[in-house]
Amino acid sequence: MSKKYKKPWPTKAVMEQIYDQHLWGGHDFDFYSGEGSHKPEIIKPYLERVISFLKTHHAALEVCDLGCGDFNIGKQLTPYTKKYIAIDIVEDLIERNKKLYHEVHLEFHCLDISKDKLPAADCIILRQVLQHLSNAEILDITKKLEDYKYVILTEHLPNDDFTPNLDIISGQGIRHKHNSGVNLLKSPFHLKVKNQSVLHEHILPNENGCIKTILYTTY
Repeated sequence: MSKKYKKPWPTKAVMEQIYDQHLWGGHDFDFYSGEGSHKPEIIKPYLERVISFLKTHHAALEVCDLGCGDFNIGKQLTPYTKKYIAIDIVEDLIERNKKLYHEVHLEFHCLDISKDKLPAADCIILRQVLQHLSNAEILDITKKLEDYKYVILTEHLPNDDFTPNLDIISGQGIRHKHNSGVNLLKSPFHLKVKNQSVLHEHILPNENGCIKTILYTTY
C-alpha cells in the first residue's frame, strides 16, 4: 500500500505511515499498535490495575481513550465503563475498529487530539501516545486534560534519573533514546493535579527503561 503524505497534517500523515508500513511491527495484522499494546507480560498487569481502579467507583465512569490504536487494550476495558469513547488520528484505523467492535456504550471518533475539541468524560486514558508527540502538541493536549477528573497516563521512560520533556519531532521514535521522557508535571506542561499515584510499572529488559502508568486526579 502506498500513500502520499502531505501537509497540513504532519502528525496525521506520520501516524498513517507508521501503520501503513508496519513500523511498529505486526506484519501479519492489518493494523498493529506495537508490543506495548500486545505483549501479555506488559498488558496483563496494566489491565488488572486499570480495571481495579474503574471498579472502585459505585457509578461506572465515562472514559475517553486518546490514541486508542488497534483497540487491543480498549476492548478489554470497555465492559467496566458507563461509556467508552475511543479516539485516534488515523481514519482507516477508526473505520476498521468500527467494523470490528460493537457495544451500545462504545463510540469511535477520528480526531487530532492536539487540535480538535475532545468529548466530555470522567476519565482520560493516554497509553504511550504523548511519547511520540512534540512538546507543542503535548502542551495543547495538557491544557485540555484539566477538564477531566482522572487522567491515566502511560509512558515509556528511562529507568534512572532523566531530563524530562526534551522536545522531539512527532513520529515513530520517542525521547527514551535521548535519556528523556514525558513528565506532565514539569516544564513546559505544568499539569495541575490534586493527587497522583503509580498504578503500574513494568521494567523492560536490557536496560531499555520502564513502562510506567500514573493516575492523576485533577480536582
